[in-house]
Amino acid sequence: MAEFMELEAQDGVRMTWNVVPGTKEEAGNCVVPVSAIYTPIKPFPNMLVLTYAPLRCRNCSSVLNPFCVMDFAAKIWICPFCFHRSHFPAHYASVSEENLPAELFPQYTTIEYKSPREAACLQSVFMFVIDTSIIEEEMAFLKSALSQAIGLFPDNSLVGLITFGTLVHLHEIGFSTAPKTYVFKGSKDVPKGQLLEQMGFFLNKPKPLTGVIAGARDGLSSDSIARFLLPASECEFAINSVLEELQKDPWPIPADQRASRSTGTALSVAASLLGACFPGSGARIMAFLGGPSTEGPGAIVSKNLSEPIHSHKDLDKDSAPHYHKAIKFYETLAKQLVHQGHVLDLFACAVDQVGVAELKVVVERTGGFVVLAESFGHSVFKDTLRRVFQSGDNGLGLSSNGIFEVNCSKDLKIQGVLGPCASLEKRSPMCSDTIIGQGNTSAWKMCGLDQATTLCLVFDIVRKDIPDATVQSSSSQFYFQFLTFYQHSSGEMRLRVTTLSRRWVAGPGSIQDLISGFDQDAAAAAMARLVSFKMEIEAEFDPIRWLDKALIHICSRFGDYQKDTPSSFSLSPRFSIFPQFMFHLRRSQFVQVFNNSPDETAYFRMILNRENVANSVVMIQPSLISYSFQSVPEPALLDVTAIAADRILLLDSYFTVVIFHGSTIAQWRKAGYHDQPEHQAFAQLLQAPRDDADAIIKERFPVPRLVICDQYGSQARFLLAKLNPSASCNSDGHRPGGDIIFTDDVSFEVFLDHLQRLAVQ
Repeated sequence: MAEFMELEAQDGVRMTWNVVPGTKEEAGNCVVPVSAIYTPIKPFPNMLVLTYAPLRCRNCSSVLNPFCVMDFAAKIWICPFCFHRSHFPAHYASVSEENLPAELFPQYTTIEYKSPREAACLQSVFMFVIDTSIIEEEMAFLKSALSQAIGLFPDNSLVGLITFGTLVHLHEIGFSTAPKTYVFKGSKDVPKGQLLEQMGFFLNKPKPLTGVIAGARDGLSSDSIARFLLPASECEFAINSVLEELQKDPWPIPADQRASRSTGTALSVAASLLGACFPGSGARIMAFLGGPSTEGPGAIVSKNLSEPIHSHKDLDKDSAPHYHKAIKFYETLAKQLVHQGHVLDLFACAVDQVGVAELKVVVERTGGFVVLAESFGHSVFKDTLRRVFQSGDNGLGLSSNGIFEVNCSKDLKIQGVLGPCASLEKRSPMCSDTIIGQGNTSAWKMCGLDQATTLCLVFDIVRKDIPDATVQSSSSQFYFQFLTFYQHSSGEMRLRVTTLSRRWVAGPGSIQDLISGFDQDAAAAAMARLVSFKMEIEAEFDPIRWLDKALIHICSRFGDYQKDTPSSFSLSPRFSIFPQFMFHLRRSQFVQVFNNSPDETAYFRMILNRENVANSVVMIQPSLISYSFQSVPEPALLDVTAIAADRILLLDSYFTVVIFHGSTIAQWRKAGYHDQPEHQAFAQLLQAPRDDADAIIKERFPVPRLVICDQYGSQARFLLAKLNPSASCNSDGHRPGGDIIFTDDVSFEVFLDHLQRLAVQ
């Protein structure tokens, strides 16, 4: 386990199999696919940045790396991917065994290049799209949060403002004499050409007859752009003035109807304006939504309150009348934003659904953030918004315009990528016929990415037969190279190159090698992404059955047992926690959609699809820490038996952080003992989990929800829902001071018992 974390600390990669099955049949028997979970721009303290262009193979375009074979006498290097021989160019003339360029040092398997000529002047652009069909109280919370955020903008960034309700208002913040807005009808889409004409972009300069209108270079004057998008340092007063005077949508709402809200039209206007003014720049549309879209393209429900917003059951039965139409509209919008290189960030704050499930395709393909909270006054929203604009060590390192490419050995093919990116449809011999996620390509667009953005690449082994022993011993390595070309948060264009080598094995004696290279944390994260993807695209897919079959197959292949003797079954330490992960994954919010709305399910899966292995594992199997007078804080089993009257538990399930007080602790707290000087130890016991929870919340993005609850209280459900029900209403024996869970779910012990019986058959 530790060595896999060391590899991640060096290259930002975790692989499910660090010793790779060598043939297609072997890979099929391994069940968990050969996957790499990669954080493209993960920050490293000793990252080497070279100020010259990378040396590429003429045949396959891979970059010179430590795994290339050198012929120093002939000044030739051999590419490990296609075996093409290339001559070193003139500026590498002095290369020798004693004088290696940095990219050939064995420790620099991950390296960055920046071109000194390309210090880009591209500005970051933020377009606020604000929902005004919300109640006055929510409007006040939102205005306060936005006013604080505007003060945190980088000075050179440009800011624009669109507000929408029944109508869409585009604010001309560059017109300082009086507030001036352009109003569009919310019930119909506005074509880009019509939008530009209506806004007077061609009053002083005639419209070009041919070609695409794209920024100041191609037909738009800088002055006309500056009417709508101004530098943050100049427009702070203008935007704050607009926000102060912003009122909730004035159109009356009949008692039997929902508010009129034209979300789709507003986002379309924002995308068209940015596409005309700043194509290819790192622009972000930040949408603040307070309810469902009911008007125009992208509407998810009608205005009549008699029509409920769709549930999972409606989607399964195909009885959500607006769903497919909205998805089609947002897929077109996603394509437009990816083409322009722009990002959509979604801040959805409402008790009801707002359409996150429909907007998922746009947010995910453009690499945007998504935040789901109950109110604009909630700390989840306010603290997350502040973190977006934070700079320095705690900043997110927002980068843009990413292009991600993969090279791999000829016996490997790429099935696809699960994560926040969009296919560039670059067909190559490396593409597998099986498509998972964004597949059928070897290059992807990442419009927005940050230091934590993580992709899951799924590979296919195509070799049919085991090569003979001589070939196997001489070339038993598979090579992978990941290239990320992106605009750094400093404005520079950079290329990060990560090159990996993994040994492959095949044949009868290979099982022990495969076991030694299995990373169960990475496998759990990859299986969670895979099952979420299959649930979304495969009709009649049964996730529980699929996960159970996979787990039984793995245990019967890699377990140690005598046939038909369950008591003899044991698993290597490399596999021992994997059944536990699968047990919790079956019960998680990614698989169990009951009691979650489609919006919540979409939100959970979007966050899972962009997080690294450590965070994904916390989402699947939350961590639990116990605090008591008897011992120092210590990890506790994620089981109902961890609950005791004189204990405090801290549960971190990634989306929520729960501080749970046992019944005795809660009584002492209510009696105010912690305020009395003679009970300092009790005050410290109460404070310790609070400090640890604050540390978790400070590091995490989006900010999790903090729940402080007592045993037998209503909010204790946040903890009980995650615990293994070893003591339930169906089982005997109840510890005094403990708790039981009212559920028909089987406990982990029963699950494991059934697993062992089936695995040894």
